Amino acid sequence: MPDLDLVVKEIAEEMRQRPDRGEVATYIPELARADANAFGLAVIDADGNVALGGDAETPFSIQSISKVFTLTLALGKAGDRLWQRVGREPSGSAFNSIIQLEYEHGIPRNPFINAGAIAVTDLILSGHQPREALGEILRFLQFLADDETIAIDEAVAASERRTGFRNAALANYMKSFGVLENPVDFTLGVYFHHCAIAMSCRQLAMAGRFLAHQGRNPTTGRSVVVPERARRINAVMLTCGHYDGSGEFAYRVGLPGKSGVGGGILAIAPGKASIAVWSPGLDASGNSHLGRIALEALTKRLGWSIFGA
Repeated sequence: MPDLDLVVKEIAEEMRQRPDRGEVATYIPELARADANAFGLAVIDADGNVALGGDAETPFSIQSISKVFTLTLALGKAGDRLWQRVGREPSGSAFNSIIQLEYEHGIPRNPFINAGAIAVTDLILSGHQPREALGEILRFLQFLADDETIAIDEAVAASERRTGFRNAALANYMKSFGVLENPVDFTLGVYFHHCAIAMSCRQLAMAGRFLAHQGRNPTTGRSVVVPERARRINAVMLTCGHYDGSGEFAYRVGLPGKSGVGGGILAIAPGKASIAVWSPGLDASGNSHLGRIALEALTKRLGWSIFGA
């Protein structure tokens, strides 16, 4: 078995030297300030060993990676009733597309495209004030990562709210079909804020451990979700976690993963490790360019693809 710490540091150094870094997201103005040269990688294995490379301790805007955790919370509240509001199929469309919503009568294709995540957020919000719902999401992440310092980047949240016209269109369209129960402004406010949570690669890898270990925190042995639910969340991550780049990610990396336009990716090697990578430059599908390349290198060197070495 290769030395995990050495592999992580080698990959981080290789990524630092690469000239092809993708394009930093600019449609949320605050994200455009990210350093295109940044790169971080964190891997936490089943024994709790932590391997860090590059800028693994630098917080970044997790953006759509938060959708993994809101899906987990929503399934805890509603169980399989959630799937009456949102599907489980790959979209094949951009993450902020409105076209499929029209064809499918306001039911989003999956919980990881923007429309689907807004519907999931609306379910979490029901029966609560926005501040309470947001607090629940933030506390859940702090609990999973065992780190109370995790916080919302208010500048990013405000930037999203100022420019989130397409998300407002998606939400209003779903509201017209009765898919959203709460006032659109309330649901969008919670959505923008949970996407603006800032975490480092190390914190994110810590938060994802339960998905690598059948729903349990391997350090404490405490159950977060039942094994079947962890398996199903991983399945949706594999098929839908990278929008219209999900097939390419599965083909090259071979792990369940969820990307965010802040340049982060959370990837799960079931039974082995939770992995987080961050590089702000994106590819054409809105996924971290170097993040995917680094994860492909990692799974090849460690033989961690779920489809075999």
